[in-house]
Amino acid sequence: MSAVAGPDGKLRCPWGATDDSVYRDYHDTEWGQPLHGRNELYERLCLEAFQSGLAWITILRKRESFRTAFAGFDPEQVARFDEADVDRLMNDASIVRNRLKIEAAVNNARAVVDLHDTDLDTLLWSFAPEPRPARLIEFSEVPASTPESTAMAKELKRRGLRFVGPTTAYALMQATGMVDDHLSECWVQVTNTDSVSRYRGR
Repeated sequence: MSAVAGPDGKLRCPWGATDDSVYRDYHDTEWGQPLHGRNELYERLCLEAFQSGLAWITILRKRESFRTAFAGFDPEQVARFDEADVDRLMNDASIVRNRLKIEAAVNNARAVVDLHDTDLDTLLWSFAPEPRPARLIEFSEVPASTPESTAMAKELKRRGLRFVGPTTAYALMQATGMVDDHLSECWVQVTNTDSVSRYRGR
């Protein structure tokens, strides 16, 4: 499917051309925008893992609850969560109550804190491919994974992180602007006049 006109008449990627303002605003202002910072990227790692098997809008609507439950996604604090915290989160109806995903979030916080030879920002962005010209016409052209996301997933697994396979890693790359998969006719892509800064900029 090619770009679709949203409620305001602007052409968007099909999933973003919706009456749901939460989803539409995420498409317009966050997806594909370069994101940096340890806590910010750890949050996205967690949310992408929680999204596995679920609709992304479910995660977006629960994002503030996730932030409260996971101490603002501060890895230093989450790394200190114990079994009692996991039980507490399993009883929190405002988030996704999946023990494996909750335990992975705690485990991944510890792995992030233990990154002594690099930092999460540098590590993740080291897998960002070179910027490519806007060329995607149909959403079916968007890949589920790439060699770069496969390499990222392999390295994260080597460093002890869980619930980050190649597909989840690619979704993370899309969400944080390491790749820009807005369709070429999407208004976000059309108004992007500096693709390098979108991919690499701080």
